[in-house]
Amino acid sequence: QVQLKESGGGLVQPGGSLRLSCVASGRIFSIYDMAWYRQATGNQREFLASITTVGSTNYADSVKGRFTISRDDAKNAVYLSVNSLKPEDTAVYYCKLVIRRIGIDESDYWGQGIQVTVSS
Repeated sequence: QVQLKESGGGLVQPGGSLRLSCVASGRIFSIYDMAWYRQATGNQREFLASITTVGSTNYADSVKGRFTISRDDAKNAVYLSVNSLKPEDTAVYYCKLVIRRIGIDESDYWGQGIQVTVSS
């Protein structure tokens, strides 16, 4: 079994910042690409950012320059620093990790989602 635990969300004022964390645990052999998505009420889930095993990053245009993805392989963790938050950033944020379990081929694993609300 693999579990993903997200943390760091909450209520923040416009212009504020947060740092989201996602930590994987369980019988993990290796973690490949890591990514963050979000889903606002009534909208489809959208891609935000990804990071490869060698640290190459990719961002959606809507968050480029405001959000930063990073990873710590020693902790099986991925982070998303979110700055200059706007009300339209309000959504449930999800991490997605491509994980190879011991003895099992790689698969996508999703976090449970964490709420970020931007409001004054």
